[in-house]
Amino acid sequence: MHHKLAILTIFLCGLLLSTSGRSAPNEIRQLQIAASINPVTANFIIEQIEQANRENDRAILIQLDTPGGLDSAMREIIQAQLNSRAPVIVYVAPQGARAASAGAFITIAADFAAMAPGTNIGAAHPVNLGGGGQAEGAMADKATNDAAAYARSLAEQRGRNPDWAEKAVRESDSISAATALEQQVVDFVAESTGDLLKQIDGLTYLRNGQKMTLITSDAQLVTVEMTWRQKVLNSIANPNIAYLLMMLGILGIFFEISQPGVILPGVIGAVAILLAFFGLSALPVNYVGVLLILLAFVLFILEVKVVSYGMLSVCGVIAMAFGSLMLIDSSEPYLQISRALIAATVTVSAGFFLFAVSMVVRTQKRPAVSGQEGMIGEIGTVVKAIHGRGSVFVHGEYWQAQAEEPIPEGTEIEVTGMARGLELKVKSRENLQTKKTMED
Repeated sequence: MHHKLAILTIFLCGLLLSTSGRSAPNEIRQLQIAASINPVTANFIIEQIEQANRENDRAILIQLDTPGGLDSAMREIIQAQLNSRAPVIVYVAPQGARAASAGAFITIAADFAAMAPGTNIGAAHPVNLGGGGQAEGAMADKATNDAAAYARSLAEQRGRNPDWAEKAVRESDSISAATALEQQVVDFVAESTGDLLKQIDGLTYLRNGQKMTLITSDAQLVTVEMTWRQKVLNSIANPNIAYLLMMLGILGIFFEISQPGVILPGVIGAVAILLAFFGLSALPVNYVGVLLILLAFVLFILEVKVVSYGMLSVCGVIAMAFGSLMLIDSSEPYLQISRALIAATVTVSAGFFLFAVSMVVRTQKRPAVSGQEGMIGEIGTVVKAIHGRGSVFVHGEYWQAQAEEPIPEGTEIEVTGMARGLELKVKSRENLQTKKTMED
């Protein structure tokens, strides 16, 4: 009996272990970041560092290739690195990659920092991402001093070169992998992740003042990718995608306003605008550019209501072009919108707006074809002689009619207007044609 209970206990323990989640202390979690540092990439990295700590992973390896990004997102990542129980390895790779701006800070903050041959690190001078381009004056000095002190503090904590860390901020210095190793900015230059793990094997790192040893010889490298949702949101943070979404949103809302009741364009436009705002929140937006684009939208709407002979539309196109050029205010190429994309989008959008406006104006000027006004110009026949008033047959129906002159029964008439109620004003077609001939 006791033997059976022991077997059952072992079985239940095994079942609980198999369903309680992965526990693999011999695994190294690898994250591949080849994008700007924005809220989405920060959320992914932080989430994976926390997961690695919960599951007792041996280390976290971040393979990094980034042109930089948001200061707030960078600091969140670094906080997660500094508070991680598992050691964090940052490897600037593959060859040709870079750890610029925010990427340099993240690399310096790692327990173990490495670079592949042909990579570079640095250019960490802060830029203003609040909508005004490069910060100026006292604010610029304040931001630079803060970033320099932060970089120096991280370098001193990790035993790296604090002078170069400060120089990367103040002078935007950027160095190669070999120079970074020589100046003690990074710990290794490795040809591959396998080479890196061999070099790291048996090295120590500090946790709460205690030396810990990292063994990588028997470790299994497991690559973790972003979820589809994170990949979509990360793509939206691209300035070109965010710009296209904003223009699509404006087009959809304009179509809904000009043709009320269609619904679908308005819904698509609203969703696109919200997604664009999410993407623009991770970019250095110049709000003057946003206002110019919105002004263009308003001018196109007014063209429908005001007779301007096309002047409002022309001003709208100009405002849209300048607004698009000013929308992203940064000297960094990875943060700028493609000029070719701007030209194509403005041309297509302007063409759409002008076409839609012309169709709306043409519809408004078209003679009425329904209701009482639609009767004017219709041809009919007198069925009861008109002496002041009578009856006519017009448009398949019998109508009461009045005329300024007597019209005998059977005469062909033309509706010239509407009297009170449902009475038509008519004239003899023969008299009308005679009058036209005399005028000619």
